[in-house]
Amino acid sequence: MRAMRLLFCVLGLVAAPARAAVDDPEDWALFARVLALVQPIVHLAAHSPDPQAAQKAIDGMLAGGNAEANRLASSLVNEMLADVPPEHRSVLRSMGRDLLAIARRNQARAASRQEPGSTDRAIQARKELHAMGLRYWDEQQFLDAVRRGDTIAVELYLAAGGLRNPPAAR
Repeated sequence: MRAMRLLFCVLGLVAAPARAAVDDPEDWALFARVLALVQPIVHLAAHSPDPQAAQKAIDGMLAGGNAEANRLASSLVNEMLADVPPEHRSVLRSMGRDLLAIARRNQARAASRQEPGSTDRAIQARKELHAMGLRYWDEQQFLDAVRRGDTIAVELYLAAGGLRNPPAAR
């Protein structure tokens, strides 16, 4: 889903300059660079059979793990800063790097909250099991849920993480 939101944001940003670039070859060249940067992300999101793998690859690309994307982004930034006085370019580049660092940090925080093994999810699963009258650490109740095909309870047991330690270790 993050990839799709990113795509819509980028397409919104790209569409406005495209309308203004109708008669300006330099604007069309800049527009082509933006498209070249966005196209691999869209292609990956559209053609990957595994959404998690696609998201991981897209996150890696956005984190600077793709040399071609890095080259295209650098070229695009240089083009965008061409008319900016030299004394302001370093400040803008520094701000861009800082904004990217903030975005990556926020993305990492959001991802850790969504991971199945996260503490918040485990706590929530334990609460849900308790509301069902089940104990998250009870292996017999877990096995009973497996036998009766109660996939919801089984998934909650796994998310709760209470069966990781043998009973004697508790």
